[in-house]
Amino acid sequence: MRITSVWFHVVGLCILASGALYAAEYYVSPQGADNNPGTLEEPFLTLTRAQQAACDTDEAVSVFLRGGTYYLPTTLVFTEADSGAKEAPVVYQAYEDEQPIISGGVKLDLEWTQYRNRIKQAKVPAGLVADQLFVNGVGQPMARYPNFDRRKRIFKGHAADALSPERAAKWKDPRGGLIHAMHEHMWGDLHYRIDGKQADGKLLYGGDWQGHSELALHTSYRFVENVFEELDAPGEWFLDQQAHTLYFYPPVGLKLDQATVEFVRLRQLIEFQGTEAEPVRYITLKGLTFRHAARTFGDNLLPMVRSDRISYRAGAVFFNGTEDCGLDDCFLDQLGGNAIFVNHYNHRVTVRACHIARAGASAIVFAGDPNAARIPVFEFPEPQTYADMDKTPGPQGKNYPANCLVEDCLIYQSGRVEKQTAPVQIGLAQNITVRHCSIYDVPCAGISILNGFWGGHVVEYCDVFDTVQETGDSGHGAFNSWGRDRLSTLKDLDLNDDQVWKTHRVVPLLDAVTTTVLRNNRWRCDHGSDIALDQGSSNYVLYYNLCLSGGIKSCAGFYRIIENNIMINNGFHPHAWYKHSQDSVRRNIMLSERYHAADSMPSTAWGGRMDYNLVHQRRGSAAQAAKTLAQQSQRDAHSITGDAGFMDPAQGNFQVRMRSPALDLGFKNFPMDQFGVQIPELKKLARTPDIPNLKTSRSSP
Repeated sequence: MRITSVWFHVVGLCILASGALYAAEYYVSPQGADNNPGTLEEPFLTLTRAQQAACDTDEAVSVFLRGGTYYLPTTLVFTEADSGAKEAPVVYQAYEDEQPIISGGVKLDLEWTQYRNRIKQAKVPAGLVADQLFVNGVGQPMARYPNFDRRKRIFKGHAADALSPERAAKWKDPRGGLIHAMHEHMWGDLHYRIDGKQADGKLLYGGDWQGHSELALHTSYRFVENVFEELDAPGEWFLDQQAHTLYFYPPVGLKLDQATVEFVRLRQLIEFQGTEAEPVRYITLKGLTFRHAARTFGDNLLPMVRSDRISYRAGAVFFNGTEDCGLDDCFLDQLGGNAIFVNHYNHRVTVRACHIARAGASAIVFAGDPNAARIPVFEFPEPQTYADMDKTPGPQGKNYPANCLVEDCLIYQSGRVEKQTAPVQIGLAQNITVRHCSIYDVPCAGISILNGFWGGHVVEYCDVFDTVQETGDSGHGAFNSWGRDRLSTLKDLDLNDDQVWKTHRVVPLLDAVTTTVLRNNRWRCDHGSDIALDQGSSNYVLYYNLCLSGGIKSCAGFYRIIENNIMINNGFHPHAWYKHSQDSVRRNIMLSERYHAADSMPSTAWGGRMDYNLVHQRRGSAAQAAKTLAQQSQRDAHSITGDAGFMDPAQGNFQVRMRSPALDLGFKNFPMDQFGVQIPELKKLARTPDIPNLKTSRSSP
């Protein structure tokens, strides 16, 4: 918190002097000067100077940024000394309707000459290292094989011969080149640095940038980049660091001598660096654009607890040890790694009304300290014993994100570089709310909860579609969760045993201590489940969800209530349930006349309550008993097939008419016009999912 005493700020070098308490306004402009007083007429030049000035009052502070680009020489860091208070917050915001851009890059004034064919060349400063080039604000592809093709689903272009000796024979010196590939089972990707090649043309490569599992590269889904000889398509570029020369193949129509050329140099643009004891408090960034953060797949060194994912624990905007801080109405554009990372202790971080496009990794990550888990096992199949297990419910300490909000955000095309990511990714956190977000065009899940620690999340009124576009794991979905908490792989506790269950029924809730709720959302995944409660996900309640393609899957967990949902052209997928799962699947409308159960589902493991479900049939079909459901589940005594009486399915309105038999079963209509972003400016930009034609045949889809 800011105080009226002398304090040395290691970042902003803030000197606080005693004086009168007053509300302060400061102005910053790319045309300003740091020896100015920071007024509208005479603004500061740098954010660091404005940060220093903002420390001089205990009252509310507004730092207004005029339009233009602010090239950060180093990451701007806020500490506890920069904090505001509830009655006196600190806000860094755009001035009126102007567009300030916070950049982790550098602008280059280049003199272009002809190299060969259509390729241009220019000298760059010695020591320049960069992995992203922007021309007129648009990121350009590195020289690569095969060439970038927006029409291709995986990697925007891939080739089986990308690493072949025949291909490598064309390369004089491929050192520094990069290999990107899906791994053999397709649930994630692998990255390697080319270190050279052997006499026979085989490539030498290394780089410990992988997930937990040691898996081979996919034989077809692979490409190489940053190889000079592959500079052969419009937009491609190559930086020769030894010769200090940039080569660029300009697109048709680009006036290169008039273009703005920028390289990326910083990984983080803004950091909030506090602790649980001394958090950064009440600082908001509002109306700002963030660009030019480096790709970070080479820094993916941190395994996520009980997950096969590995991550770079930071982002272009990094929250670490904060309370009541956040982003409002910001544009995070083409950032190379995670756009926003909320790390360890953070309470009430808010990301509201933000537009996050084309992030290299995840858009927003909430990730706690692994040591907050009482048993922080990293390899999820690793067996454990109940006898030796810490049986205390919940976390240890508070070093994890809690009570945070993501609201009214437009997020798309994340995972441009790293495929096993998600627009919103949550792990080792509690009470995270994601509300009114539009999320689409992503390689893996749209919203992913990586483990069962510690629940309490709410996902509501979101519109999530066009997901799992590049990965190939059937467990992924528009929404994907894993349990993988203390319940997983217990080798000395059989919860299918009646007597064991009577005395140990709380074991599934040792980590999933609070209920996670999914409600009033629209989901569509054409390459997996719409909602996938996978691998032990426990303590979930799902209601008022409209699923447009992949149905709902639940696997090997406990205490799940799945009621009053609509599953278009699909149905419910129970997999590997425990005998005493206590699941409830009731009053849902589905279009598949059978449950898509795994072959291993025993007849004794069909949940606590499965009944009052409706299988939609052709228009005008009479209601009758759902015999197939009842035969499968040995429940569903009151479930029926018949015409659900959808109001206007062609337009996406799947509410049912007044005489629908679904209403007699207890089904309740829910709104069909409140999914996704509601802020008018973002709603105009947001896409909506394609509405499928109903498959009304009696056969299963």
